[in-house]
Amino acid sequence: MRAYSLAAALLLAGCSTTSVPVGGEAPMVAAAAETDPVDTAADAADDPAIWRNAADPSKSLVIGTDKKAGIHVYSLTGKRLSFTPAARLNNVDLRDLGGRVIAAASDRAEAATAHVSLFTLDTAAAKLVPLGRFPVGAGEAYGMCLWTRASDKALFGFVVLKDGRIDQVAIDLSGTTPKVTTVRSMKLGTQSEGCVVDDRTGQLYVAEEDVGLWRFDADPSAPVTATPIAKVDGKTLVADAEGLALAPFGKSGGYLVVSSQGDNAYTLYRLPDVTYAGRFRIGSGPIDGISDTDGIDLMLGDFGPAYPRGLLVAQDGDNAPPRRTSNMSAGPACSGR
Repeated sequence: MRAYSLAAALLLAGCSTTSVPVGGEAPMVAAAAETDPVDTAADAADDPAIWRNAADPSKSLVIGTDKKAGIHVYSLTGKRLSFTPAARLNNVDLRDLGGRVIAAASDRAEAATAHVSLFTLDTAAAKLVPLGRFPVGAGEAYGMCLWTRASDKALFGFVVLKDGRIDQVAIDLSGTTPKVTTVRSMKLGTQSEGCVVDDRTGQLYVAEEDVGLWRFDADPSAPVTATPIAKVDGKTLVADAEGLALAPFGKSGGYLVVSSQGDNAYTLYRLPDVTYAGRFRIGSGPIDGISDTDGIDLMLGDFGPAYPRGLLVAQDGDNAPPRRTSNMSAGPACSGR
């Protein structure tokens, strides 16, 4: 059974550097909690998203897909609070739009036509309420991330198709039913999935699994040209390059975090220049360590006594210790929470 593991953002909150020399062993952070496993077996859990409850941070929620059955809502202790059936949802992201929380998932129920499934997160009931499925374009939906444009708070989604095409959609929630309109397409050469958008800077980051990381301007009027920012080199980043998450500091600083799935690690790149900053692994603590991670999400800030500086959620491919356990550091890369 696959689940999602939760860890304090030890490596990111308040650390000036977490640099690990290329070829050196990655420091280890202990996982603090894990969710109830999804109900379907084998390759099922895939991607999480975090909602922070500003009024009571300890009652924040984690959403996680079961790509064979639907989508779950969990507490910070990992308890499953609700489940919404849906066929073949893969990646999920959310945005809090001034009190209305919208979640969007890549919907691959029809391999020939990509869809976006939209939900409202009822934060009081800890339940996702479906808003509908919306076609995007030809192909199989895979990755999904959202962007709120700073200038006008317009909401956009990016659907990464399995062949490397990226369709940008405008999501209009002003009417009685949502409208989802494809506004442009971009293309990477091979299979891609993970993506994340920096709402501060309007930069879209996408992982081409066996090749590396790319950056686009997220604005729909911008050129569709991709800028390469990091390679899958078998050392700092090991294929498959999977989930992406951001730890923003200030106007443009912070870190981009990438799941280096091939060696059960996570790679850090320092923003805004996207320079290599180090790596870490999530090992055994109160629960087993994390391996074969697909999706990740990260949010800095107060999440209550257990996570006072931030929360990192990573999909765990196996409820057993990671295969690679030798020569791991016994502690985090920097002290304090």
